[in-house]
Amino acid sequence: MWGGILNSIIGLWLMSAPGIFQYGSAASNNGHIVGPVIVTFAVVSMWEATRGVRKWNFPMGAWLLVAPWILGYDSTLAIVSNMLSGVLVIFFATIKGSIEQRYGGGWSSLWQKNPQHLKEAEKQ
Repeated sequence: MWGGILNSIIGLWLMSAPGIFQYGSAASNNGHIVGPVIVTFAVVSMWEATRGVRKWNFPMGAWLLVAPWILGYDSTLAIVSNMLSGVLVIFFATIKGSIEQRYGGGWSSLWQKNPQHLKEAEKQ
């Protein structure tokens, strides 16, 4: 969960930094596109059932690492901000978080004689 919260903060930073530091249009547009995507993936991944969505931030972090050179940023501050944000997004996306509940049993439970979720349902 902490990885999702921290990636959400980074996504919000990417959206607000161009206005704070007056980046050029390429860096600004990139922050306004990638920032909300990172926040979306991070927020969705905070729930246990959708924890795997955190991995979708890996390509976003990788993009932030190469975007300054592909898009030709004109601000050193924008380059540093993107590079640092990219590294942190990738790092925080690796944080799994604890699993407190199990949901169903997956496809393999269809072929089991007495799957765990069926036993739990019969108890209720």
